[in-house]
Amino acid sequence: MNSTLDSTGLRRGPVSATAVSSRRRRPFFLDLYSTAVGKKYVMAISGLAMIGFVVFHMIGNLKMYFGQADLDHYAEFLKELLYPIAPKGVVLWILRGGLITMLALHLHAAWSLTRLNRTARAVKYQGPRDYQVANFASRTMRWTGIIVLAYLVWHLLDLTFGTVNAIGTDGEFVRGEVYNNVVRSLDRPVVAAFYIVANILLGIHLFHGAWSFFQSLGWNNPRFNSWRRGFAVGIATVVVVGNVSFPVAVLAGIVK
Repeated sequence: MNSTLDSTGLRRGPVSATAVSSRRRRPFFLDLYSTAVGKKYVMAISGLAMIGFVVFHMIGNLKMYFGQADLDHYAEFLKELLYPIAPKGVVLWILRGGLITMLALHLHAAWSLTRLNRTARAVKYQGPRDYQVANFASRTMRWTGIIVLAYLVWHLLDLTFGTVNAIGTDGEFVRGEVYNNVVRSLDRPVVAAFYIVANILLGIHLFHGAWSFFQSLGWNNPRFNSWRRGFAVGIATVVVVGNVSFPVAVLAGIVK
């Protein structure tokens, strides 16, 4: 490769046949997320993380059937995770932060995939090949997701912040009285009905999410469809039956 003279007579450096781009390459994960495949991965992984949270949250709340002391002790135990290695409440807030991050990624991936699907109708997130079993759940996925999100906001305002909860005997929301707060809230028929309907819709959402999780990661061999269906039905059923039992038990006077 030889140097050449320009029009002013000055010697220029060697000329390369390869163009050098001034644009910096994006990090691998951002580059992957910009594709439909990457967004499906994020939908699947974040969805699985939230399914795990919902299941374990429901299992922990079953302590309500053992009485006030057990449920309140469980709530206090969550605040003391890894204590005294970490200050009280820190690990719990880290887990909450991770859950919020998973929720944000899940919502953004769902919104982005919806836009991509509208732009290119030929490529759909839910194909009709071997997923007919999930058609109803997939058609209602957007609406169940919106209602479940509204339920989550209400749930936090009700039992975490207490702004919409029935007040205690002293006229204020008592943060540490988890058992009493749950009973005071679900003892209102309208609130109990909302919890029941929201959790049924959550079950539909979970069914489709658990079913399509394998498709999103490319694990969609038709030979495993019966196993996948059992997994999706099992997860949705356990969560719905467990969560719906709480308002029913309060209204029936089993828990009081």
